[in-house]
Amino acid sequence: MKNCLGIINLDENQSRMGELVRYRTLASAPLSARYRIIDFILSNMTNSGIEGIGIFTTNKSKSLIDHITNGRPWDLHRKKDGLRVFNFGDFEPVNDDIHNFIENIEFIKQSRKEYVLISPAYMICNINFNDVLRYHTKSNNDITTIFKNVNNANKNFLECEVLNIDEYNRVVSIGENIGIEKQAKINMEMYIMKTELFIDIIYKCINSGVYKKIREFISDNLSKLKVGAYEYEGYLSCINSIKSYFDANLDILNPSINREIFYNEKPIYTRSQDEPPANYTEMSIVTNSIVANGSYIEGEVENCILGRRVIIGRGAKVKNCIIMQDSIIGENVIMNNVIADRGTIVPEEKVIMGTDNYPVTIQRRRSV
Repeated sequence: MKNCLGIINLDENQSRMGELVRYRTLASAPLSARYRIIDFILSNMTNSGIEGIGIFTTNKSKSLIDHITNGRPWDLHRKKDGLRVFNFGDFEPVNDDIHNFIENIEFIKQSRKEYVLISPAYMICNINFNDVLRYHTKSNNDITTIFKNVNNANKNFLECEVLNIDEYNRVVSIGENIGIEKQAKINMEMYIMKTELFIDIIYKCINSGVYKKIREFISDNLSKLKVGAYEYEGYLSCINSIKSYFDANLDILNPSINREIFYNEKPIYTRSQDEPPANYTEMSIVTNSIVANGSYIEGEVENCILGRRVIIGRGAKVKNCIIMQDSIIGENVIMNNVIADRGTIVPEEKVIMGTDNYPVTIQRRRSV
């Protein structure tokens, strides 16, 4: 896919992400201890042979830029193509991505790529885009979008787009998942099209003054454009709420899902840090958990994701928790169904209990 430009569009609805996006954009939120959400789409693109990627990001992008640096972990630190980051500027990213594209239209034109792949970051999967491009070119579609057929849409993928597809795999309408039907074709919001068409759509959106998002234009012009659908059959989660973030992390503790995502023939890359291995004392008991380097465990940990340099005190019992880096859990603390953001301090003897559907979220650098 060297002839394809990658665009990661972070125009994602973060209204249900709460404290997790108070100081960061969603794409830089941790996932599975040492990874960030952005790592998955970056790895999918580079593993598919895409050499030029533009990230169109929101405000609060400092942690994102600190993480991706010059793109070296994804082999994007190069003179030609490589990785570029563009901010939304003065426009509210929840409502407007068209202006970010038009302000940086020269990047798209100067890439001189025949095709463009536009994708969000919050769809977590391990996908080979080469298969999608081959399907797109053979089908003669104007646009090809990727979808997954799911049977849990009544509980997951809420507020995601749902595709209505005819017998020729052509998209005839696009709706929103409101959690009524179990079966649904979830739009992964990943589109492949000719770069020339993408630029034309941007100008049409600006000139009309009607559309604020690329996907709004596509949805309204299904009768004029040949929009085909490619079915993805692997693991997928969409992180667009606290609950879905919680579930996606705990999903990774499932061995089969973990193998599919991380031990595929195409791995997921991230920025590495030099840390000593996690230290487990004789009193520690750790089961079915992912513990990042630099952590120190004296208590009991079950079904948890622990980030770098997390301390679990003596006698503490944590279960079904996501505890981000540099957090300290005191002695004899009991925690269940909790998301503790970076730098959380929980003093000894505290009890914090959430539920599967409503995990407790602790704000970044907060002492409870």
